[in-house]
Amino acid sequence: MNTKESIRTFLGSEAARQIDAISPAEFENISEIRLRANQPMIVKMHGRDYAIGSSKVALLGDFANGYRPTPDDIYETMERMSRHSFYAFESELAMGYITLPGGHRVGVAGQVVLENGAVRSWKYISAINIRVAHSVVGCADVVLPHIIGDAGLMHTMIISPPGCGKTTLLRDIVRQISNKSMTVGLVDERSEVAGCFQGIPQNDVGIRTDVLDGCPKAIAMVMLLRAMSPDVIAVDELGGEQDAHAVDAVLNAGVKLLCTAHGVDVGDAMANPALAKMLGRGIFERFVVLGVKNKVVGVFDKEGVKQ
Repeated sequence: MNTKESIRTFLGSEAARQIDAISPAEFENISEIRLRANQPMIVKMHGRDYAIGSSKVALLGDFANGYRPTPDDIYETMERMSRHSFYAFESELAMGYITLPGGHRVGVAGQVVLENGAVRSWKYISAINIRVAHSVVGCADVVLPHIIGDAGLMHTMIISPPGCGKTTLLRDIVRQISNKSMTVGLVDERSEVAGCFQGIPQNDVGIRTDVLDGCPKAIAMVMLLRAMSPDVIAVDELGGEQDAHAVDAVLNAGVKLLCTAHGVDVGDAMANPALAKMLGRGIFERFVVLGVKNKVVGVFDKEGVKQ
């Protein structure tokens, strides 16, 4: 099943019909699909917004005749995405998103129900943002020679702003090193890397990769260390307050660390206090910095020298 058909399955009937005019090949260029109640349905392609019309994707800014999902359309879409069981996805929705098979993350907005100061559930969902996951096989080819040395993989951090491809690059690095020789423990807290469905990866993450899906990073890293004897621990979006202790456990076990973090460069990543402590200790031997459109800005060593 191609990306278009896999996502179409989870859209409400009218929203699904609206994307029929988009070819599967063209759909591969879509990074986001947004549905807002009574507002135009918008897709993002090549960094630009396009409205979905009755028969084609309209040009940027031409939203007057675009399809406008109703509150009922939003509800139908959420029913399909939750497999008609909001309760089963309650813990995910409390964090503002659910993950579809294939690793497509669906963010939601609307009116929440609070309990003891925390989000308990949703009273109304009025907006949906589908972040379309794309596997780009081979995208790690350019960086692998710089992050693998005589002793194997170096401790590596991938840094980029949101939406610039760090998860995609992480996935392909994991796939390649796993297929070659390394046992990888992949922490996939938000189900975006492996795209697990019922615990089974839907994306190719290699033959020697063990995935811990939907588990908080700090807990998952330690669990994988104890249970799966990995050569490498891979984790997306490092930077939480509890992550530093788990990183220490990884290092003390002699396991290599491969991770991603938000930022435009190393200096920007250090603005995160939790990351600053790790970066200040010189843990990472390589930094891969990505820019817009998944472009590799450079691979740098711990001294900031470009490789």
